[in-house]
Amino acid sequence: MDPEVVTFTIPIENNKIVFVWNITARLPEGEIYCSMLKVFSQFGPLYSLKLVPNASVAGPGYYAVLKYYSSQSARRAQAACDKKNLFQDTPVKVQICIKQKGFPYKSLELYSQKCQELANYYLGFNGWCKRIIALQNISGLDDNPEMESDPQELGKLRYLCVVEVILPYHGVCSRGVGVAEECLEKQNDPLEYILKSGKVQKYAEQKALSNAFQKILLVVLDSGKVAVEYVSGEEDNVDCLSEEELKGLIQVNDFTWAPMDAGGGEDEEDWAEISFHEDTLIDS
Repeated sequence: MDPEVVTFTIPIENNKIVFVWNITARLPEGEIYCSMLKVFSQFGPLYSLKLVPNASVAGPGYYAVLKYYSSQSARRAQAACDKKNLFQDTPVKVQICIKQKGFPYKSLELYSQKCQELANYYLGFNGWCKRIIALQNISGLDDNPEMESDPQELGKLRYLCVVEVILPYHGVCSRGVGVAEECLEKQNDPLEYILKSGKVQKYAEQKALSNAFQKILLVVLDSGKVAVEYVSGEEDNVDCLSEEELKGLIQVNDFTWAPMDAGGGEDEEDWAEISFHEDTLIDS
């Protein structure tokens, strides 16, 4: 089996999606979900597990859609669990998807919490660390003094954050930039300002952390060992600058504003877009 490259992005490849069906309704839904999570997480880190009730014409029961970060994990899960009883009295069917409708993602970037979970799995809790290089309030820095300001623009709170992710055992450092904004409903309310400042700073840090992880590739070898590659964008000069240069070079026009999204918008998937038919599965 060839080494596999695992990236810090949302997995959408067909060979990373696993279908499980013939799940009976003899146990409560919450217990079924926890049992499936315990069984299938043994084969590798899961991006998501969705348990769905059968259509009314199919009778009581469930099917599930699982998404792994690694196709190797998906293959191991299929080989070990197909036609096995697992957590119920009757066997389930487990197959890998080979056809799939497209997902309407705006971005394939992985949410920061998911990035940390993936890094912890492959690198270990002591295999990486992060530090904040810059966290700056940049509200109003792009306002043109010669133009009349929009009242809504005056009430926007904006923060820029630069985070560095360090992999000490691999000699890799990656910097990411995140910008977040939020509207202030009451400009003269100090309590609202303090509360929203904390939220915007946190979200800017999360965006920067996610951006830093996008440049890191994990090469998973057959032995289970992990090698690391750093890949920078063509126009990415954040990693080339010293900290002093970076702090002095913060320019508003270089970045795109990200609206507040405390829940991580990319985690909300349109599961109805997955084709669930016999011809979408790999025969065992």
